[in-house]
Amino acid sequence: MALPKLQLQTSILEMNDQLFEAITSMVSAETGIQFLPEKRTLVQARISKRIRTLKISNFEDYYAFLNSAEGATERKSLVSVLTTNVTRFFREDHHFDHLKTEVLPDLIKRARNGGRVRLWSAGCSSGEEPYSMAMSVLSLDRDVAQYDFKILASDLDPVVVTKAQAGIYRDSSVQTVPAPLNKTYFTSNGDGTSTVSDKLKELIAFRELNLMHPWPFKGSFDVIFCRNVVIYFDAPTSEKVWAKFAERLQPNGTLFVGHSERVGNADAIGLNAVGVTAYRKSGPSV
Repeated sequence: MALPKLQLQTSILEMNDQLFEAITSMVSAETGIQFLPEKRTLVQARISKRIRTLKISNFEDYYAFLNSAEGATERKSLVSVLTTNVTRFFREDHHFDHLKTEVLPDLIKRARNGGRVRLWSAGCSSGEEPYSMAMSVLSLDRDVAQYDFKILASDLDPVVVTKAQAGIYRDSSVQTVPAPLNKTYFTSNGDGTSTVSDKLKELIAFRELNLMHPWPFKGSFDVIFCRNVVIYFDAPTSEKVWAKFAERLQPNGTLFVGHSERVGNADAIGLNAVGVTAYRKSGPSV
């Protein structure tokens, strides 16, 4: 494929409009994330770090490298530096209250009776969300790992997936966890960090997964958390992703979205609002 002809520029410190559009369009095609022009300074600063690391002379050469056969790994690194990973334990705690009081009791009962239960943290970032989900589950039944009860945690950024799997966090981050859960599920490393308990880790499978690509599983889910992810997509892409989530929800399954997000096509895809940024898939009364 012929690359668009780009105007040359001499400074690594500035990215012209044409290069901004070319590079961000590449990332948008891969991830669905849209980059508005006012984000150019941020995008430029983050890419500049990659250019220095690779010892490439300028943005034009970096763009050419991205489009070369050798640039496949760097395209993943580009996605990593341009995606935002802001999270914390029990972020938007009303979701976890809803999960614990309205959703999990029936799911745990089903699991105790031999049924299959699956939860998904889609866009798990550095792992605080799925570990919060696991703590919510274990606070109701500490033996849940004996059942067919699993949490899938996925993110398109392999760097944060690796961090999430390690389960090591700054003590200042862990201090936001309620004291009883902090004491039970975290161990101080004595260096300003703490590690999550194996009890949490054994419930969770971490995977690299791009929501724009075909999803590599066929099963359905009882609960899906996808919060502050779709907000970066354009409206048509958002509607497609919401519809795919709805398809993968079990009847009466629950979808939690971010505080600034709304499922605009909820009625069309069989979802009903059941709380603040929470939706339930239509199904028979239980």
